[in-house]
Amino acid sequence: MTTTLADAPAAGAGTRGRTGRRPVPVARILTMELVKQFSAWRVRLLVLLCWLGPGLLVFAIDQQSTLPSDTLFGRWMHATGWAGSLVVLGVAGTWVLPLVTSVVSGDVFASEDRLGTWRHLLIAVRSHRRIFVAKTTAGVLVILLLVTGLAFSSILGGLLAEGNEPLVGLDGRLLGGGDAAGRVVLAWICVLAPTLALAAIGLLGSVALGRSPMGLLLPMLAALAMQTAQMLPLPVAVRLALPGYAFVSWNGLFTGPQQLGPLLIGVAVSLVWTVVATALAYLLFLRRDFTNLTNDGAGRRGLTFGVLPLVGMLAATVGVTAVATGAGGSGIDQDKVQRSVAATFAHLYPLQQAQMHQPPVAEAQLDTSAVCSKSEGLGAQAGPGNDWRCTVSWNVPGYDIATQAVYQLNVTANGRYTADGDGPVQVNGYFLIITGGKAAPNPLWQFDGNVDLLSSR
Repeated sequence: MTTTLADAPAAGAGTRGRTGRRPVPVARILTMELVKQFSAWRVRLLVLLCWLGPGLLVFAIDQQSTLPSDTLFGRWMHATGWAGSLVVLGVAGTWVLPLVTSVVSGDVFASEDRLGTWRHLLIAVRSHRRIFVAKTTAGVLVILLLVTGLAFSSILGGLLAEGNEPLVGLDGRLLGGGDAAGRVVLAWICVLAPTLALAAIGLLGSVALGRSPMGLLLPMLAALAMQTAQMLPLPVAVRLALPGYAFVSWNGLFTGPQQLGPLLIGVAVSLVWTVVATALAYLLFLRRDFTNLTNDGAGRRGLTFGVLPLVGMLAATVGVTAVATGAGGSGIDQDKVQRSVAATFAHLYPLQQAQMHQPPVAEAQLDTSAVCSKSEGLGAQAGPGNDWRCTVSWNVPGYDIATQAVYQLNVTANGRYTADGDGPVQVNGYFLIITGGKAAPNPLWQFDGNVDLLSSR
């Protein structure tokens, strides 16, 4: 009868094998795995780029006259140092963090298959469980180091360029330096959850697919699939049940009141995916036959223990989210858009007047309202699209006359919208306001907002 290495003495801590040797402590294995991680040139390159690249990029952009105004918070990079970090966060959630998880977690087990070192490692360590724990922990620590570098570098670059100035939120309110700092740091912490979910998917791919390069690409492919799904007009319950939703729902931290419901659900779903995918990877790892050098784990077992449980979990999270939130449809309707646009405009108008050195204006004096329609009033007045048009009305303080401004809206499926001014020229016709020889962004030329998908009113 053939004995596999899995049947070799692999008892837990405090027990001895047949030879009287104890399994190697996890701390020693972890140290070895960290040395392996940092000995790879691609990991060292990622550390360098994550700790230096964002800060240099933000500082360089702040020195330019042209800003990335088509990105969230991009048009405010000349006004405050906190905007640059949020621009980096938006880009990181789309491209950088999936790449990081692919390079680190997607290769942590597959590298042993390519090098053919599993038998030597198992004989030396004498514990499958300890190897899995050490490799997983090493991958998580490297990912945390890289994410910390992205956050720290981007924040430092922005503060050096523009300082600790107030940040304009997605509802038009000014957030003081301390408040903005707390929300920016919290946003970076929240995206750790979907990053760990992608890392767990990478672990699963690395174990299940062995030396195949698909294991390395799996987190990137999963992130791309989730990003594509977020652009589709899916029901709210499906959107929230995707583990990558927290990459976009951090926007809710910068509204008033904060839209925490979608963010908390996104974080919770991501953590569930992290636990389940890691557990599946562990079960697959224990069932690997390491005596057969031609068997690297790929095959029907990978499909049975990898793909099918994740599909089932997605269906379960969709059902639980739908029942728990009671949300249906897109979550975007005419009423929500009108209230959000009116409130954001009312918060930004006093800021514009202050920039123009006009007498102070109270929001209550404006009595702002908005009338919005989709597709010129044809069809359903709900759902995402770039065919929303809003007319904002308000009273001009001191003159007792009503004034209107028109905005074209592009509302995305996740509730974020960009309002582009369409007149009059005196209100939203120019990108910059020049007073006293100094140029400042016109807050009413174009502004961003967020519709709460779970709000009932």
